[in-house]
Amino acid sequence: MKHTAGLLIWMCLVAVPSGIHAFPSNAHRHKGEDDPSFSSSIGLSLSAPLKPTAHFVSAGLGVDYSAGYNFTRRHALVGEFMWNWLFPTDEALQPLRVALQSRNVDAHGNLFAATANYKFELRGKLLGFYLIGGGGWYYRNASITKEIPTGTSITCQPVWLWWGYSCSSGITTTSLTIAQASSGAFGANGGVGFTIRVGEAPYRWYVEPRYHYAPSKNIVTQLLTITVGFRY
Repeated sequence: MKHTAGLLIWMCLVAVPSGIHAFPSNAHRHKGEDDPSFSSSIGLSLSAPLKPTAHFVSAGLGVDYSAGYNFTRRHALVGEFMWNWLFPTDEALQPLRVALQSRNVDAHGNLFAATANYKFELRGKLLGFYLIGGGGWYYRNASITKEIPTGTSITCQPVWLWWGYSCSSGITTTSLTIAQASSGAFGANGGVGFTIRVGEAPYRWYVEPRYHYAPSKNIVTQLLTITVGFRY
């Protein structure tokens, strides 16, 4: 967990200055201008899962990258890629540990999303505010460090569905040992953002709370992300 968090923070710290130096000619052309035709951003996200997802994973970290076209100063179309690392709760790990009669069981998950979004922005010389929303493909996976032995008799609980098992007649089906499960579905998102200009236009820091929903198989994916990043 600590290594993953450190990696995500390092990626953002490297990417932000790289992004600034990647467009020197563009910055020169738009010196003092806050209306570029194209813009992009990169940020570090903190995710807070909502029920029912919150029963199985706790707060996580992620990276968010977007690029878009500004039709006008207020209207834009934004393509976005999001990756969030999901950390399982003790509640989600306990049934695995009981079934294997071992506490040496760990797991993790990921949520990837590729979405297209509409953004409406009110931007002043220093401060700005925007609304953003859209939809796209959400892909979630979960993996455990140990497999459940074939034929193990386990009373069915919702947590087993999170790990990819199925239930029959009140018993978890373990005809196959599962170490990893995944689910993909079309989902939607919506949120608000706040910006503050830093240096020459159009460079800005932003803070953005966003709600995400996807009807993933077995367990619906719902979470709130708060992203802090750099837009240029």
